[in-house]
Amino acid sequence: MTLVEKIQHDMVEAMKQRAADRLSTLRMVKAALKNKEIEQRSPVTDPQAVAVLTTLIKQRKDSIEQFTKGNRLELAEKEAAEITVIEEYMPKAAGEDELRQLVASAVSELRAQGTQLGPKDMGTVMKTVQARIQTAGLRADGKVVSEMVKSELAG
Repeated sequence: MTLVEKIQHDMVEAMKQRAADRLSTLRMVKAALKNKEIEQRSPVTDPQAVAVLTTLIKQRKDSIEQFTKGNRLELAEKEAAEITVIEEYMPKAAGEDELRQLVASAVSELRAQGTQLGPKDMGTVMKTVQARIQTAGLRADGKVVSEMVKSELAG
């Protein structure tokens, strides 16, 4: 079952259970996926669906930050609840130790190929690390990965 099919199935279940909050979040996710499908004029693959979900989570986190600054805690809580529902469909988040290991192995492999790595090679290393994270079926916050890569290249 693809990610889009699973979301559709869970949406039907939420309707049957009369879970209004969950249903509204799943409808919003389905609409975002449908927009992506229309934009590219072909069905959405699972990696593309995960990218859409990642964007939705980032948007919710930004909203929480803004609502908290504006002292609108009830709206921030609603956004946090939406994040919880969306994260159910995301791949497992990589732990800090796992990320460090992936970063270290990517850097050592690139150095073994004879590349002299410095701060200017940040993009090359980030591409390699992100590819490894995706291959492992994990997900990670780009900011955290970026900081780890910076410290590895500096050290």
